[in-house]
Amino acid sequence: MYTASNKKTIDVCLSPLLFDHYDPAESIVVVIDILRATSSICVAFEHGANSIVPVLSRDESFTYKAKGYLVGAERNGEMMSGFDLGNSPFSYMDPKIKGRDIALTTTNGTRAINAAKGAFQVVIGSFLNLDVLVQWLREQDRNIICLCSGWKNTVNMEDTIFAGALVYKMKNEYDFSINRDSAITAEYLYLLSKNDMFGFLAESSHRIRLEKLHIEEDIIYCLTPNQTSVIPVLKGDALYNVGVMANA
Repeated sequence: MYTASNKKTIDVCLSPLLFDHYDPAESIVVVIDILRATSSICVAFEHGANSIVPVLSRDESFTYKAKGYLVGAERNGEMMSGFDLGNSPFSYMDPKIKGRDIALTTTNGTRAINAAKGAFQVVIGSFLNLDVLVQWLREQDRNIICLCSGWKNTVNMEDTIFAGALVYKMKNEYDFSINRDSAITAEYLYLLSKNDMFGFLAESSHRIRLEKLHIEEDIIYCLTPNQTSVIPVLKGDALYNVGVMANA
Protein backbone atom coordinates (compact mmCIF):
# COMPACT_ATOMS: atom_id res chain seq x y z
CA MET A 1 0.00 0.00 0.00
CA TYR A 2 1.22 3.51 -0.86
CA THR A 3 1.83 5.62 2.24
CA ALA A 4 2.75 9.28 2.38
CA SER A 5 6.05 10.42 3.89
CA ASN A 6 8.18 13.52 4.07
CA LYS A 7 10.72 12.12 1.62
CA LYS A 8 11.04 13.40 -1.91
CA THR A 9 9.97 11.00 -4.64
CA ILE A 10 11.74 9.38 -7.57
CA ASP A 11 9.68 8.46 -10.61
CA VAL A 12 10.27 6.87 -14.00
CA CYS A 13 8.43 7.80 -17.19
CA LEU A 14 9.15 5.07 -19.73
CA SER A 15 8.24 7.09 -22.84
CA PRO A 16 7.71 10.76 -23.71
CA LEU A 17 4.23 9.77 -24.85
CA LEU A 18 3.37 9.11 -21.18
CA PHE A 19 4.87 12.32 -19.83
CA ASP A 20 1.51 14.12 -19.67
CA HIS A 21 0.59 11.77 -16.82
CA TYR A 22 3.36 13.23 -14.64
CA ASP A 23 3.59 16.55 -12.81
CA PRO A 24 7.05 18.02 -13.49
CA ALA A 25 6.42 21.57 -12.21
CA GLU A 26 8.18 20.97 -8.88
CA SER A 27 10.47 18.19 -10.07
CA ILE A 28 13.88 17.78 -11.62
CA VAL A 29 13.46 15.84 -14.84
CA VAL A 30 16.44 13.68 -15.80
CA VAL A 31 16.29 13.24 -19.57
CA ILE A 32 17.81 9.93 -20.69
CA ASP A 33 18.84 8.87 -24.19
CA ILE A 34 21.68 6.43 -23.63
CA LEU A 35 22.13 5.52 -27.31
CA ARG A 36 23.19 8.21 -27.89
CA ALA A 37 22.10 11.82 -27.47
CA THR A 38 22.51 12.33 -23.73
CA SER A 39 25.78 10.40 -23.80
CA SER A 40 27.11 12.62 -26.59
CA ILE A 41 25.97 15.75 -24.74
CA CYS A 42 27.98 14.71 -21.69
CA VAL A 43 31.05 14.02 -23.83
CA ALA A 44 30.71 17.39 -25.56
CA PHE A 45 30.76 19.25 -22.26
CA GLU A 46 33.60 17.11 -20.95
CA HIS A 47 35.59 18.26 -23.98
CA GLY A 48 34.85 21.93 -23.48
CA ALA A 49 31.65 22.82 -25.33
CA ASN A 50 30.19 26.09 -24.06
CA SER A 51 26.51 25.34 -24.65
CA ILE A 52 24.23 22.94 -26.51
CA VAL A 53 20.83 23.98 -27.86
CA PRO A 54 18.47 21.02 -28.40
CA VAL A 55 16.42 21.73 -31.53
CA LEU A 56 13.67 19.83 -33.27
CA SER A 57 14.37 20.23 -36.98
CA ARG A 58 17.02 20.56 -39.66
CA ASP A 59 15.75 24.03 -40.60
CA GLU A 60 15.98 25.26 -37.02
CA SER A 61 19.52 23.91 -36.81
CA PHE A 62 20.60 25.95 -39.80
CA THR A 63 19.30 29.17 -38.25
CA TYR A 64 21.85 28.52 -35.50
CA LYS A 65 24.55 27.63 -38.01
CA ALA A 66 24.06 31.07 -39.57
CA LYS A 67 24.83 32.54 -36.12
CA GLY A 68 28.14 30.70 -35.95
CA TYR A 69 27.08 27.59 -34.04
CA LEU A 70 28.40 24.15 -34.83
CA VAL A 71 25.47 21.92 -35.78
CA GLY A 72 24.96 18.25 -35.05
CA ALA A 73 22.20 16.00 -36.33
CA GLU A 74 21.07 12.40 -36.40
CA ARG A 75 18.01 10.66 -37.80
CA ASN A 76 17.42 6.93 -37.45
CA GLY A 77 20.95 6.48 -36.12
CA GLU A 78 22.74 8.17 -39.01
CA MET A 79 24.44 11.56 -39.33
CA MET A 80 22.60 13.97 -41.61
CA SER A 81 24.36 15.62 -44.54
CA GLY A 82 25.37 19.25 -44.23
CA PHE A 83 26.09 19.05 -40.49
CA ASP A 84 29.36 19.43 -38.60
CA LEU A 85 28.68 16.61 -36.14
CA GLY A 86 26.55 13.51 -35.79
CA ASN A 87 25.35 11.76 -32.65
CA SER A 88 28.36 9.60 -31.85
CA PRO A 89 30.09 10.43 -28.57
CA PHE A 90 33.42 10.04 -30.33
CA SER A 91 32.64 12.89 -32.72
CA TYR A 92 32.38 15.21 -29.69
CA MET A 93 35.92 14.44 -28.55
CA ASP A 94 37.21 16.76 -31.26
CA PRO A 95 39.23 19.80 -30.06
CA LYS A 96 37.20 21.98 -32.45
CA ILE A 97 34.24 21.98 -30.07
CA LYS A 98 36.12 23.58 -27.17
CA GLY A 99 34.46 26.87 -26.26
CA ARG A 100 31.87 26.48 -29.03
CA ASP A 101 28.09 26.64 -28.98
CA ILE A 102 26.36 23.68 -30.62
CA ALA A 103 22.84 23.17 -31.95
CA LEU A 104 21.85 19.50 -31.85
CA THR A 105 18.84 17.65 -33.26
CA THR A 106 18.28 13.91 -32.84
CA THR A 107 15.52 11.39 -33.41
CA ASN A 108 14.57 11.03 -29.76
CA GLY A 109 16.75 12.75 -27.16
CA THR A 110 16.41 16.38 -28.15
CA ARG A 111 12.65 15.91 -28.51
CA ALA A 112 12.47 14.57 -24.96
CA ILE A 113 14.48 17.55 -23.69
CA ASN A 114 12.04 19.93 -25.31
CA ALA A 115 9.08 17.97 -23.93
CA ALA A 116 10.47 18.42 -20.40
CA LYS A 117 10.81 22.20 -20.53
CA GLY A 118 7.91 22.74 -18.13
CA ALA A 119 9.83 21.08 -15.31
CA PHE A 120 11.32 22.87 -12.34
CA GLN A 121 14.67 21.88 -13.82
CA VAL A 122 15.94 19.66 -16.61
CA VAL A 123 19.22 17.76 -16.34
CA ILE A 124 20.92 15.32 -18.69
CA GLY A 125 21.59 11.77 -17.55
CA SER A 126 23.80 9.04 -19.00
CA PHE A 127 25.96 6.23 -17.71
CA LEU A 128 28.89 8.48 -18.56
CA ASN A 129 27.99 10.92 -15.75
CA LEU A 130 26.13 8.51 -13.46
CA ASP A 131 27.86 9.02 -10.11
CA VAL A 132 28.31 12.78 -10.32
CA LEU A 133 24.65 13.05 -11.35
CA VAL A 134 23.53 11.00 -8.35
CA GLN A 135 25.52 13.24 -6.02
CA TRP A 136 24.16 16.40 -7.63
CA LEU A 137 20.57 15.16 -7.44
CA ARG A 138 20.97 14.40 -3.75
CA GLU A 139 22.16 17.94 -3.15
CA GLN A 140 19.14 19.45 -4.91
CA ASP A 141 16.59 17.74 -2.59
CA ARG A 142 13.80 17.80 -5.18
CA ASN A 143 11.37 15.24 -6.54
CA ILE A 144 12.92 13.43 -9.50
CA ILE A 145 11.33 12.19 -12.72
CA CYS A 146 13.50 10.05 -14.99
CA LEU A 147 12.25 10.66 -18.53
CA CYS A 148 13.30 7.91 -20.93
CA SER A 149 13.49 9.14 -24.51
CA GLY A 150 12.77 5.69 -25.91
CA TRP A 151 12.50 5.20 -29.64
CA LYS A 152 9.87 7.28 -31.45
CA ASN A 153 7.64 7.31 -28.36
CA THR A 154 8.00 3.58 -27.66
CA VAL A 155 9.79 2.06 -24.67
CA ASN A 156 13.39 0.93 -25.04
CA MET A 157 15.60 -1.15 -22.78
CA GLU A 158 18.76 0.93 -22.43
CA ASP A 159 17.01 4.09 -21.21
CA THR A 160 14.91 2.05 -18.80
CA ILE A 161 18.02 0.33 -17.45
CA PHE A 162 19.68 3.68 -16.74
CA ALA A 163 16.56 4.95 -14.99
CA GLY A 164 16.72 1.78 -12.92
CA ALA A 165 20.33 2.53 -12.00
CA LEU A 166 19.27 5.93 -10.65
CA VAL A 167 16.40 4.35 -8.72
CA TYR A 168 18.70 1.69 -7.27
CA LYS A 169 21.28 4.25 -6.13
CA MET A 170 18.75 6.70 -4.67
CA LYS A 171 15.80 4.70 -3.37
CA ASN A 172 16.99 4.68 0.25
CA GLU A 173 16.70 8.48 0.33
CA TYR A 174 13.60 8.83 -1.86
CA ASP A 175 10.13 7.34 -1.91
CA PHE A 176 8.37 5.96 -4.93
CA SER A 177 5.33 7.93 -6.04
CA ILE A 178 1.95 6.44 -6.89
CA ASN A 179 3.54 5.63 -10.28
CA ARG A 180 5.90 3.25 -8.46
CA ASP A 181 5.52 0.28 -10.83
CA SER A 182 7.56 1.94 -13.59
CA ALA A 183 10.36 2.73 -11.11
CA ILE A 184 10.36 -0.82 -9.75
CA THR A 185 10.32 -2.24 -13.28
CA ALA A 186 13.29 -0.09 -14.24
CA GLU A 187 15.22 -1.10 -11.13
CA TYR A 188 14.59 -4.81 -11.75
CA LEU A 189 15.81 -4.44 -15.32
CA TYR A 190 18.98 -2.71 -14.12
CA LEU A 191 19.68 -5.41 -11.53
CA LEU A 192 19.23 -8.13 -14.15
CA SER A 193 21.57 -6.40 -16.60
CA LYS A 194 24.17 -4.53 -14.56
CA ASN A 195 26.94 -7.14 -14.78
CA ASP A 196 26.80 -7.32 -18.61
CA MET A 197 24.62 -4.58 -20.06
CA PHE A 198 26.05 -4.97 -23.56
CA GLY A 199 25.20 -8.67 -23.61
CA PHE A 200 21.82 -8.10 -21.97
CA LEU A 201 20.91 -5.71 -24.80
CA ALA A 202 21.81 -8.22 -27.53
CA GLU A 203 18.21 -8.48 -28.77
CA SER A 204 17.27 -4.86 -28.09
CA SER A 205 16.04 -2.83 -31.03
CA HIS A 206 18.55 -0.01 -30.76
CA ARG A 207 21.60 -2.25 -30.34
CA ILE A 208 20.53 -4.12 -33.50
CA ARG A 209 19.86 -0.82 -35.28
CA LEU A 210 23.29 0.62 -34.44
CA GLU A 211 25.12 -2.61 -35.18
CA LYS A 212 23.71 -2.51 -38.69
CA LEU A 213 25.46 0.86 -38.99
CA HIS A 214 28.71 -0.76 -37.73
CA ILE A 215 29.02 1.45 -34.66
CA GLU A 216 29.17 -1.16 -31.88
CA GLU A 217 31.95 0.85 -30.22
CA ASP A 218 29.45 3.63 -29.57
CA ILE A 219 27.19 1.18 -27.72
CA ILE A 220 30.00 -0.17 -25.55
CA TYR A 221 31.25 3.32 -24.68
CA CYS A 222 27.76 4.66 -23.86
CA LEU A 223 27.23 1.79 -21.41
CA THR A 224 30.50 2.50 -19.56
CA PRO A 225 29.85 4.37 -16.30
CA ASN A 226 31.62 7.49 -15.11
CA GLN A 227 33.63 8.65 -18.08
CA THR A 228 32.72 12.31 -17.50
CA SER A 229 32.21 14.66 -14.56
CA VAL A 230 29.63 17.01 -16.06
CA ILE A 231 26.12 18.10 -15.06
CA PRO A 232 24.35 19.48 -18.17
CA VAL A 233 21.36 21.57 -17.08
CA LEU A 234 18.85 23.37 -19.27
CA LYS A 235 18.83 27.13 -18.76
CA GLY A 236 16.37 28.83 -21.09
CA ASP A 237 16.77 27.18 -24.46
CA ALA A 238 20.32 25.90 -23.98
CA LEU A 239 22.16 23.31 -21.92
CA TYR A 240 25.14 24.39 -19.83
CA ASN A 241 27.51 22.40 -17.66
CA VAL A 242 26.79 23.56 -14.12
CA GLY A 243 29.55 21.27 -12.88
CA VAL A 244 32.05 23.58 -14.54
CA MET A 245 30.21 26.66 -13.28
CA ALA A 246 30.18 25.35 -9.72
CA ASN A 247 33.92 24.72 -9.79
CA ALA A 248 34.91 27.91 -11.61
